[in-house]
Amino acid sequence: MKYIIAIISLIFCSVLFSCKKDFLNKTDPTRIGVDIFYQDAAQVNRAINGIYGQLQGITSVNYIFKEMQSDNTTIDMNPSDRGGAAGWEAFEYSTVNPGNGEISNLWNRYYSALYNVNLSIEKLSASTTIDDAVKKPLDAELKFLRAFLYFDLVRYFGNVALVTNTFKTPAEAFEIIRTESVDQVYTQIETDLKEAVAGLLTRSDQPAAQRGRATKGSALATLGEMYLTVKKYPEAVSTLQSILPMGYDLVPDYADVFGTENKNNIESVFEIQYQGDNDLGEQSNFMYVFAPRESSSSIVGFAGQGLGGRNIPTNNMIAAYEAGDLRKDVSLKTGFTKDGVLYPIPYVNKYNHPHNIPGRTNDNWPIYRYANVLLMLAEAINESTGPGSVAEGYLNEVRHRAGLDPLSGLGKDAFRTAVLKERRVELAFENHRWFDLKRTMTPAELAAFMNAHGTAEKANPTVPRGGVAFNQLDYIYEPHEYLLPVPAPQILINSKLTQNDGYN
Repeated sequence: MKYIIAIISLIFCSVLFSCKKDFLNKTDPTRIGVDIFYQDAAQVNRAINGIYGQLQGITSVNYIFKEMQSDNTTIDMNPSDRGGAAGWEAFEYSTVNPGNGEISNLWNRYYSALYNVNLSIEKLSASTTIDDAVKKPLDAELKFLRAFLYFDLVRYFGNVALVTNTFKTPAEAFEIIRTESVDQVYTQIETDLKEAVAGLLTRSDQPAAQRGRATKGSALATLGEMYLTVKKYPEAVSTLQSILPMGYDLVPDYADVFGTENKNNIESVFEIQYQGDNDLGEQSNFMYVFAPRESSSSIVGFAGQGLGGRNIPTNNMIAAYEAGDLRKDVSLKTGFTKDGVLYPIPYVNKYNHPHNIPGRTNDNWPIYRYANVLLMLAEAINESTGPGSVAEGYLNEVRHRAGLDPLSGLGKDAFRTAVLKERRVELAFENHRWFDLKRTMTPAELAAFMNAHGTAEKANPTVPRGGVAFNQLDYIYEPHEYLLPVPAPQILINSKLTQNDGYN
């Protein structure tokens, strides 16, 4: 409709001859123009809150790429509706191609958020009305957000297009090329995170009104994981150790970590904020997406809701818990009861909490917890100098809360395996598994690992498939799938972007 209006306006101008060239160039009175925004710290804070709003959208679907793509979760297939087969189902069955719509959405969400980050950095830097002392933590927070977004992108796609400024003309967007190597992306991430560490406030110094936004601990945890990823183990050790005296601790009861009444608790280093039970549009809906399709009100508490049946814990994931592990019943359930009948379809339980409005849950999403910091530190020490009492202590601190016996006397390889397994169960369904596998395996090793998982799933599916046979391409993993393909529309728009190897 807006294009029709524009055409009519142009005709109107040409007939009357009295219209000026800027007839259509009017400011929408309902919006604040970018040129008159960012005038004070309050406006910059609102801009930053808007970026966190974009992180909500990103996080709401990241389970597809970080959990379903791994051996942790699968899907409760709907035999009568395969509308997701070319989209999100492809990540479960390893049939992703450059034309996949979820890939395009992922790319667009991240780069849209990055544009707003870069714009805010530039406007903040250019401001002459905001004191430097006020600018510093705001700039540091924006640098954290940029690093956080690129850290995901580089692990998804490899040497992505690295954009750290806004464009003055549309033509500049068509000159974007990918970096020559991932090292350039990681260098930028490291630079941004170091600036974030230097400028961000600690959790204890953060104003109550900003609780839930990034802190110095958030930046250090991200930097520590980045060092683990690029195998700079001594740097990872020193970075993660600097978090220990900041006042974080394990919540005594694992279930309380995720309770909606206990958000941003003493264990929380960084979590994405959601607010349900109102009409503000800030709610989460994880349980509605994760609940088995036919569970109706037995899990979410409200009948007549469309349930996704996605991110279903696999048989392999369920078997990963040791006997007596207190985390198992908190993290997942192996079935649900409906109308007095038990249905043995597992589901994620970690985000299952009472709420008052259908589809508007109040659950935050954890990104970094203190337990994660302890396990990363144990891993970094082992890789740097081998296992010992200190690394064992960090691992066993997490195991103790889970009600498990301590581990000791393991060699370096066995300790590495133990930490990876502990990370799997401790951080289950928190979007860490896929990147943990990538960090600890070569592309060939990951392909072999996932092929073995696929063979087991095809032989004994976690969820009945309603008579739908597996496609011959399902669960066939190849080493090039270590990276996702660059979305085909992006290459169509900009031919200077190149595709990752192995994708047509």
